[in-house]
Amino acid sequence: MSEQRKKIVVIGSGPIRIGQGIEFDYCSVHCVWALREAGYDALIINNNPETVSTDFDTSDRLFFEPLTSEDVLNVLDREEPEGVIVQFGGQTAINLAKPLHDAGIRIFGSSYDSIDLAEDRDRFEKVLTELGIPKPAGRAVVSAEAAVVVAEEIGFPVLVRPSYVLGGRAMEIIYNRTDLERYMHYAVDVSPKAPILVDKYILGKEVEVDVISDGTDCLLPGIMEHIERAGVHSGDSMAVYPPQSLSKGVIDQIVRNATLLAKRLEVRGLMNIQFVVDNETDTAQVLEVNPRASRTVPYLSKITGIPMVRAATHAMLGKSLREQGYTPGLHPNQGSIAVKAPVFSFMKLNQVDIGLGPEMKSTGEVMGLDSRYPQALYKAIVASGIVVPEKGHLIATIADADKQEAVPIISEFAKIGFRIYATDGTASFLRAQGIETETVKKLHEGEGNIVDLLRSGQIDLLINTLSTDKRIEREAIRIRRASVEAGVPCLTSLDTARALLLSLSARSHGEDFALATVDEYLAGTV
Repeated sequence: MSEQRKKIVVIGSGPIRIGQGIEFDYCSVHCVWALREAGYDALIINNNPETVSTDFDTSDRLFFEPLTSEDVLNVLDREEPEGVIVQFGGQTAINLAKPLHDAGIRIFGSSYDSIDLAEDRDRFEKVLTELGIPKPAGRAVVSAEAAVVVAEEIGFPVLVRPSYVLGGRAMEIIYNRTDLERYMHYAVDVSPKAPILVDKYILGKEVEVDVISDGTDCLLPGIMEHIERAGVHSGDSMAVYPPQSLSKGVIDQIVRNATLLAKRLEVRGLMNIQFVVDNETDTAQVLEVNPRASRTVPYLSKITGIPMVRAATHAMLGKSLREQGYTPGLHPNQGSIAVKAPVFSFMKLNQVDIGLGPEMKSTGEVMGLDSRYPQALYKAIVASGIVVPEKGHLIATIADADKQEAVPIISEFAKIGFRIYATDGTASFLRAQGIETETVKKLHEGEGNIVDLLRSGQIDLLINTLSTDKRIEREAIRIRRASVEAGVPCLTSLDTARALLLSLSARSHGEDFALATVDEYLAGTV
């Protein structure tokens, strides 16, 4: 390490859940490269041995220390750097912004006040009101009693989550008062010092966008549309770039409001915003803003060809986007379509329920790339480990609330050659809709039941949507677990089932699939 060069410290993500830190590790390493390119010595503080950022030759100096304020400040006191970067270590690094600011340490990029403005619920709501940007109704609370008051005021179902946490930890959709009171006692243990956020759950498409800002101009590399509706954690949902079903009006709303927020929050570097597009009003409402790099950064960097971390790091150091050669605004798509699909490790984790919800469970992700959406979907689904034949045997166990929506999906599976099995209630409903269905016994009905059928090796796919009835869900958890152990793909969202159907249809119709590199897609030669 050169003693003549100035030093900047990058705070890593620390040891977090399996598979949930690789994106932040990517960001930390690319930040180090950008700092060196700009003429600085780059130091990393991180204590996760399963990361590239803690390899001995990644940074100019590595401090394998706990990411607590005391330990980090000790390192900074010893090294006397120009400052620190906290944007690339996920929530762990962002949570260190306050003690570092209080100690007089310079934070490169967005200031501590900018970070707090996005993280503090009351302050952020005032900003949204000031800018005229819509959000789901809700408030932050610190007690079970207050949570009940808010929920009854805005109406169930509600989405509840602690603030200042990562991976959707302790996030749930709650449908009644009893479950809300139970949840609050648990959530206070998870996040005892931070308020609990209680928001109206809006049924709609979830969309996210990353913004790179230099304090004056904003660059939006791309907008990603989630395939599963709001309620499934962004790390567990499939997503497509560019959006396939958003109107130009909604895209314009997202670009305008993301730019307004970045400028009002005085963002320098990266910021991620998650929106929900209300199905009834076609309005993009802000779910949350993360004043840091998100999980989508490596994915979008590869798809768009924009080195997002490099651009953000140079912006933090004072080099404008225009000086770097970027045109502000939404980056135009080059014609390729990319689908992100999550990868899970359920086979290796005993007794884990595979049902998806607001709390993240995936341990990786893959990408399918093509010039056509169905083909990109198929590539992503197969790469994620869901291998389903073009025809076969399907078990459907559908919650009452989802039965009507499931009819055209199950019907289409039957048309392309799937034999349909279902438990009594679902089977009767499907037959009444004209779908030939064989009844299979429920778990408690003895030998030859649904689990036996799953273990028989005859079943190719299970579609099991989640029920709000706790009694039904207790049995459903065992069914889903049995599907994992039998190696049968299990889908818990009708949106995922619809996507699989689209991809299988493309395959069964004999449509060709291009084989090309990412660079060839970016160049528009495919």
